[in-house]
Amino acid sequence: MIQPASTNGPNWKPTLVAIAAILLWIGYWYWGTLEAMAEIWWRSETYAHGLIVPPIALWLIWRDRQLPAAQAPHASLWFAIPLVGFVFLWLLGDLTAVNALTQFAVIGMIVMAIMSMVGTQISKTLAFPLLFLFFAVPIGDFLLPRLMEWTADFTVLALRLTGIPVYREGQNFVIPSGNWSVVEACSGVRYLIASLTVGTLYAYLTYTSLKRRLVFILVSILAPILANWLRAYIIVMLGHLSGNKLAAGVDHLIYGWVFFGIVIVIMFAIGARWAEPMRASQPFSSTTGLDLQKPQLFRGVTLSLAILISAGPLYEKHLRHSNIDASVNLSLHSMLGSWQPEPPIIEWQPQFANPSAQLHSVYRNSEGWVGLYIAYYQNQNFERKLVTSTNVLVTSSDPLWQIVANRQTKTAFGDNATAIREAELLKKQGIADERYIVWHGYWINGHLTSSDIEAKWLTAWAMLTGHGDDGAAIIVYAPKDSAAWDLPAFATEAGGEILRHLTEARAK
Repeated sequence: MIQPASTNGPNWKPTLVAIAAILLWIGYWYWGTLEAMAEIWWRSETYAHGLIVPPIALWLIWRDRQLPAAQAPHASLWFAIPLVGFVFLWLLGDLTAVNALTQFAVIGMIVMAIMSMVGTQISKTLAFPLLFLFFAVPIGDFLLPRLMEWTADFTVLALRLTGIPVYREGQNFVIPSGNWSVVEACSGVRYLIASLTVGTLYAYLTYTSLKRRLVFILVSILAPILANWLRAYIIVMLGHLSGNKLAAGVDHLIYGWVFFGIVIVIMFAIGARWAEPMRASQPFSSTTGLDLQKPQLFRGVTLSLAILISAGPLYEKHLRHSNIDASVNLSLHSMLGSWQPEPPIIEWQPQFANPSAQLHSVYRNSEGWVGLYIAYYQNQNFERKLVTSTNVLVTSSDPLWQIVANRQTKTAFGDNATAIREAELLKKQGIADERYIVWHGYWINGHLTSSDIEAKWLTAWAMLTGHGDDGAAIIVYAPKDSAAWDLPAFATEAGGEILRHLTEARAK
């Protein structure tokens, strides 16, 4: 067993005071990021576990406190190198209004700052509790589309293997007893995040070998995904066999958590069979552990960390002040080539929140018509941004419209050949099978892209190079039966004029 440090042991007081000061310094400069993260913990059921991650990390440090307490801290500037990387990540995340990136970066700064103050040897002892803090970052929404698709794939396959006929469009499918949809709540992302967090902690506390820990963490990733697939299939079968009296409405979510809880208990029970006894810790040699820390190095490291931590927000303010603040005019010319403007024909509009300016019109020629929607964003922030998961063609709760297919295509937009996202839009109400083909892309500082990630990087690069953060979503659509020729014709003929207009959109 580790013996408590003697009265002649290392003096931790200056280091603990410095750590507290550095954490307060981070809190001062990054309070907005920390506050936003805490708000997500409080209001989101998916990320509510973030509330207990910091206390768990503190408990883990306290649980094994005797070993680091017996060693003398030695401040090191080596950890300032990754800290600089986290400061830069925060800057990119703030410039592009990506919450997950800024929050991940702040946690990284906290971890690297503490490691820098205590030194390499003690950092090895504290590695897991400190790295466990990253589970506090509310990240995982990017997995939603893929998890929803996998859940729908498995459910439809299982139903067909059961002998039940299924007609599927996108994440929606019809069986003889009713209609079903795989929405965000059915993706299983909550189960996955909860299982991974608890499973990682369980692996650390139960096993000592790295191999067993990694195997159990892998199981904690796969188990909730498979469990969610089975849950979805069982819910549909319960509804089908009961005439939709069971597993309807909120009930299927309750049943899902019960089923998930049973799976997790079984997973832990099986994992306990291979539990390893914790190795007895050996006392730390005082001959090396009590080496005195050099005061000049300690003060130099503390000052360097303070400067590096404040550099990100200070440079961000400089870039924001240099950004252009001007009114945006999206009044296109009366005609785009042979296309004559007129008011929108259908009662649908993409859901883009708080654009600086927007335009929605229809253009018609002798062959047919094409809808055009542009959402222009300038001086973006976390409340008003172009690329975000809430800016969508159709929300999952829309009672009238739904997206039944998504794919990539290539087209000529003016003189620019570009990849573009294509979606199939279905009107759910009405007798006729009313469908539209929708093309969706981004214009960022003169560049076209269909990738959310590339759009974010282009925005960050434009800000870093002093060109502002102006960007726009360009969406064109047409009836499905005429879209194959009308959309390419409109994009080729009118695309150049649209791009020139966006470049000149800011008032001089």
